Amino acid sequence: MRDSILIVNEEDIVQKHKNEHDAYAYSKREVTSRKDFEQCYVAVYEIPPKKANYPLHYHTANTEVFYIIKGKGILITVDGEKEIKQGDFIVCPPTEKSVHKIINTSESEILKYIDFDTTNSPDIIHYPDSDKVGIVIHNKSSDFFRIKEKVDYYDGE
Repeated sequence: MRDSILIVNEEDIVQKHKNEHDAYAYSKREVTSRKDFEQCYVAVYEIPPKKANYPLHYHTANTEVFYIIKGKGILITVDGEKEIKQGDFIVCPPTEKSVHKIINTSESEILKYIDFDTTNSPDIIHYPDSDKVGIVIHNKSSDFFRIKEKVDYYDGE
C-alpha cells in the first residue's frame, strides 16, 4: 500500500486498451493502481464512438462516481435511458436500484470521464441482462458465474 502523496499528470500514465467484444471498447489510465491503493480506485476512461465500456451492472459493496470530462452519451438505468454530457456527475451507490451502463452515442467523438470507486472487498457485481454474477476480491481474483438456479445452503453436502 502506498503511504505518500501521489501527484501524476494524466499524460504520464500508461494508457491501457480493451476491445474484446464488438459492443464494448475503452482506453483507461489508472491514476490509483489497485495494488497501491486499498480504499479507492481512480481512472480516466475514454469510450470510442458507439461503444460501451462495461455491460449493464450494479455493485453490492462499492460506490462508483463518474465525472464526464468531454463528450456525450446515455446512461442506462433501472428508470430507463438518461442523457449524459460534459460536466455531469453520476453517483451509483451499491444497490440494485443503481444498475448502470454508459454508452457513447456520438458518431465521431470520444466520451471521456473520470471514475472514482470505493474498493470494499469482496464485492458482488450483478449483470441483469445476462443473468451473471461476479465475485471480486480486491487484488486477488475476479470470478464470474451464470445464475441458472438457486440452491439450498446444504445442497450437495
